[in-house]
Amino acid sequence: MKLSPKHLKRYKEIARIFWKYGRSDLVRHKDKLDEIDPKELEPVGDGKTTPDQLADDLEAMGPTYVKLGQVLSGRPDLLPKRYLKALARLQDKVKPFSIEEVEQIVTEELGVRLSKAFTSFDREPLSAASLGQVHSAVLRDGRLVVVKVQRPNIRSQIAEDFEVLADIAAFLDAHTATGRRYRFVTIVEEFRVTIQHELNYEREAQNLIAVGENLKDFKLIQVPQPVADYSTKCVLTMEHVSGRNITSVSSLARMEIDGVELAETLFKAYLKQVLLDGLFHADPHPGNVFLTDDGHIALLDLGMVGRTTPTMQKNLVNLLLAISEGKGGDAADLVIRFSQKDENFKQEEFHSRISRLFAESQDQGLHQLNVGTMLLEVASNAAENGLHVPGDLTLLGKTLLQLDEVGKILDPTFDPNASIRRNMGELISRRMMKDATRGNLFASLLEVKDFVGGLPSRLNRIMDAIADQKLEVKIKAVDANLVMEGFQKIANRITTGIVLGALIMGASLLMRVESGFQLFGYPGLAILCFLLAATGGFWLVITILVKDHRSRKRKTPSK
Repeated sequence: MKLSPKHLKRYKEIARIFWKYGRSDLVRHKDKLDEIDPKELEPVGDGKTTPDQLADDLEAMGPTYVKLGQVLSGRPDLLPKRYLKALARLQDKVKPFSIEEVEQIVTEELGVRLSKAFTSFDREPLSAASLGQVHSAVLRDGRLVVVKVQRPNIRSQIAEDFEVLADIAAFLDAHTATGRRYRFVTIVEEFRVTIQHELNYEREAQNLIAVGENLKDFKLIQVPQPVADYSTKCVLTMEHVSGRNITSVSSLARMEIDGVELAETLFKAYLKQVLLDGLFHADPHPGNVFLTDDGHIALLDLGMVGRTTPTMQKNLVNLLLAISEGKGGDAADLVIRFSQKDENFKQEEFHSRISRLFAESQDQGLHQLNVGTMLLEVASNAAENGLHVPGDLTLLGKTLLQLDEVGKILDPTFDPNASIRRNMGELISRRMMKDATRGNLFASLLEVKDFVGGLPSRLNRIMDAIADQKLEVKIKAVDANLVMEGFQKIANRITTGIVLGALIMGASLLMRVESGFQLFGYPGLAILCFLLAATGGFWLVITILVKDHRSRKRKTPSK
């Protein structure tokens, strides 16, 4: 494999991190990369690395890898807990860029100077993320707003980084078993599309409007709305939310709010987004959830959203119910049904692992079972056994995992499984009402009309065919020769058994006939019939056992 010059340096940096932190798949086949000296990949320093150093390394490599670290911080199925905690700081503690760059970007995007567009604009950002940062400001009409500004030159940098990641993913898929199992090319492509959507602030503004409309009935949940005239692809101006990051709320302040009701309402709102609306906020980590001054919940940063089709929504309803009730076998069957299977898919192994996973969780108690973690574990076990689940399932698992963390902050006794069981009935009823639209009703009526209208003529043709003895039933077999061969084997065994039974009965009758030819003191012909029957019976039993053993051996996959 040959890497382009601009990718070579980046590849070395990534390969060194893989080596440094024990993920050796990337460098195990470094001999295939003749441009790289193996000594360049040796880890630097004393070799004693820490999770905090991984976060520092990703941050130093730029926004794409900071975002990668943020995604990994919500994946307990991929990294140990100590790494998840270290990477969590990348959610809202990224180094900001200068106010001069902010002013230049806002001026270019809005077409007016910063001082003309806003009465005031805070120089210090409220928060800084991997792709942009947020400043508070005041519009000319006196409205308090927050302005999200995209990092300078971020688009071109991310495009180059993804060219490198695509090369690496293709290399891993081609040369490692892990790559073939997890399909890194597909994962990188999904990651690229997600970031592209996040870089389009006009799209995020549409998400804010759509999710705000979908959650308008939840009075305790607020979604800040965009200010259209002050928003572009790189600048997003939104309503100001007065409140605090949920992680900064003290225990004393938490006593002043109804955490039980907030946690229940938040979880119910997410179930509605996923299972009814088909559009859900996919990044509800504690840094994106605010507790407002009036005791409400505000959802921020809707750049990352997930979408579920009506078919997927039905599958997720059944899957979430199976998980909440601890039914591992049902969950495994559902995942197999809507996932893509490899040629080497190990169904029994996957079924066994999922059942064992649920059994272990039940031993700890269903109230301690984390739905998001279980979804990610199911996806991980599926990949290891040659089953590729839809990306929506993994995204939902990450979302529910983050949501569970927020719920535990609001109410330490919150049980997401019980919440699923409490709210699922209402959501299913609303889904049925949603499907019962006038258009669907008319379409069903037209189908019934066509069926009823054509039924008499169809029945007449069937009755005429029966009367004329022309009715035929055709059976399409997958392999007719194989089926016929099986029937012949059955018929042969039955015939052999009948013949042997006839010999035994004939021998019994001949025992009463006196004869000069005797064997062992008995009529000789009767004894010969007995011996033939015994030999034939022994041969039939041995043949059956041998052929059945060979058949089982062929069906058993080699390990």
